[in-house]
Amino acid sequence: MKTAVMTDTNSGLTKETARELGIYVIHMPVIIEEKTFYENDNITEAEFFQALSSDKCITTSQPSPGDVMDLWNQILDDGYDELVYIPMSSGLSNSCAAAMGYAQEYDGKVVVIDNHRISVTMYESVLQARELALSGASAQEIKTVLEADAYNSSIYLAVNTLEYLKKGGRITPAAALIGTILSLKPILTIQGEKLDSYAKSRGSMKKAEEKMILAIQSDLRNRFASQDMSRLHIGAAGAGLTNSQQKEWLALLHAAFPDADIAYQPLSASISVHTGPGAVGIGISFR
Repeated sequence: MKTAVMTDTNSGLTKETARELGIYVIHMPVIIEEKTFYENDNITEAEFFQALSSDKCITTSQPSPGDVMDLWNQILDDGYDELVYIPMSSGLSNSCAAAMGYAQEYDGKVVVIDNHRISVTMYESVLQARELALSGASAQEIKTVLEADAYNSSIYLAVNTLEYLKKGGRITPAAALIGTILSLKPILTIQGEKLDSYAKSRGSMKKAEEKMILAIQSDLRNRFASQDMSRLHIGAAGAGLTNSQQKEWLALLHAAFPDADIAYQPLSASISVHTGPGAVGIGISFR
């Protein structure tokens, strides 16, 4: 069986990398002032953050049924016998459940994987799926492996401004005002199902970054103590960071985890809409 791998732009996979690796990617819709754009397709990262910073009304949505199934049909027409589709976690979007419904029309040729991940940890799952497919694994075998391993991951995310959490209704205007006065930087966490509050850091983003590193180190010592550390991958992420900010974040992580494989990827629009620009994140997984 020849098995294709497909994901969405929440994985952080760029067009160029996807093309190089032979992975199919569906672009998540971004609605700006009632006009629909598609992430990494007809709107660039810079254009998105310019719109986000200009206080325009921006929301995100799941891909339409037609867009999803058109790409599935294209993949099967390209000569693949079957495909695995890895969308963002079902705990963060309805797109996974919707895709499972669409897949019922494909007589088992389309297998949707609920890997309970997003961003840098989802990226690693996509790469693992590709490795398994190249080794001859079937779509169902890939699903079994990825879903069994889904919760062997962890993400922490520090928010530079409270404005976007307020807009999204995650905190009240009063809490946002107090937090701004006190210079609080919320640290959020994603442990599979949803985005939750983890801690608050007062002062600079550097202090929040250091607190996230301590959280990851604690996870590695305790929660993941039985994991093979040679399989550890660390993903650094950020929302609209400049090149110098990216380098500073990576340098901090390389100093804290000198033996680890570390790579940087921008946060997707689906996350950045809620965090706002300047957010930084770290995720770990094992592959």
